[in-house]
Amino acid sequence: LEALRPVCPVCRGPDGDEAPLEVGRVEREVERDVLEGALLCSRARCLREYPVLDGVPLLIPAIRQFVTDNLYAIVARDDLSSTLEGMLGDCAGPGSWLDVTRQHLSSYAWDHWADLDPAEEPGPASLEATPGGLRRVLSAGLDLAPEVPAGSVLDAGCGVGRTAFDLAARRGDDLVLGVDTHVGMLRLASRILREGVVRYPRRRVGLVYERREFAVSLPGAERVDFWCCDATALPFARGTFSLAASMHVLDCISSPVEHLAALGRALRPGEGNI
Repeated sequence: LEALRPVCPVCRGPDGDEAPLEVGRVEREVERDVLEGALLCSRARCLREYPVLDGVPLLIPAIRQFVTDNLYAIVARDDLSSTLEGMLGDCAGPGSWLDVTRQHLSSYAWDHWADLDPAEEPGPASLEATPGGLRRVLSAGLDLAPEVPAGSVLDAGCGVGRTAFDLAARRGDDLVLGVDTHVGMLRLASRILREGVVRYPRRRVGLVYERREFAVSLPGAERVDFWCCDATALPFARGTFSLAASMHVLDCISSPVEHLAALGRALRPGEGNI
């Protein structure tokens, strides 16, 4: 927070006069890691508050509507046993919020993390059935990208977090921030960051899932963080980042042009994105 100095995503002026966000309240923290609290806009005529949930600040312009639309994900418990979670999933049935969320977590977590799971069974010998597809795209992009000076890195659309950790491993001492709007994925990524443990529901068939849990060691993890941000209204001053990666995002947002413009504002002049 101190290094990236986020700004209020609502009251940014037409001339780029950003209003920095400040820590307004801290309800729960561990070693300066704020797990619950609020960030406050420093501009007197705004003073909007943005909640911090499980270590993830929700820096969304239309925060009231976002909370309303994502209330189930925000208040969802993640401490249930796999047996009870499965029973609730059976009761809710296919197409429920719980079913959709578990499907998302299963698909993304498998692609991001299954290569580190000692219990994962090898699939058919094809790229489509092998985890790490998104990470291979990121690696290829970094190999093709021109040399970029040191500086903070943005992973826009980080999902469950592995690409942010990959960027940290590739970028030496640079800070890496992963942003997304999927609360469940960000909660999973933030837990991996804090605890070094991957835990997610692995879908087998229909409503049948099995809990996967394993420890991971991630070089450079101390330089990574995860925030909930709108990719079309990034809450950062101009030139905050030296490099930005954004993959599988353009087809998931209402205005790809606004997303690209937001990346352009957040990047330092003359430096690139992927």
